[in-house]
Amino acid sequence: MLGMEQQDHLTVKSELKLLNLVQQWFEQFCLNYLSPSLWSESQLYRLNLALAEGFTNAVRHAHHALPPETTIDIDVCLFLDRLEIRIWDRGKPFNPDAIREPEPGTLQVGGYGWFLLRRLADRVVYERTLDGRNCLLIVKYALIGQ
Repeated sequence: MLGMEQQDHLTVKSELKLLNLVQQWFEQFCLNYLSPSLWSESQLYRLNLALAEGFTNAVRHAHHALPPETTIDIDVCLFLDRLEIRIWDRGKPFNPDAIREPEPGTLQVGGYGWFLLRRLADRVVYERTLDGRNCLLIVKYALIGQ
């Protein structure tokens, strides 16, 4: 494991209209700290899309029964070899392994977001923490050694 280089934190209310703010914050972090020699535009696009999916899922699903003032915390941590995004919500936990993967060419209600996340990132983990929050961890590795 290589040491952390940079990190940032954002707290926003549980409102879909704040997605643009969340994405602009992330894009600014990337502009400030990510080296173009280690991070391709494609990787950054995938990370931004994964962040958008994680945030909107927290608003639409985890916080659907909670007041809009309920906050969502987002952390971004840059290491020498990877970028980690953590999205913290206060909703009821769910088991992503219980979601059936959509069959190609068929339609089903729900479940696409989790599989999209897993295809956009190198590692995705969703777990309940001891403080009663849920954490969605999205990891993407730099171009080092690839």
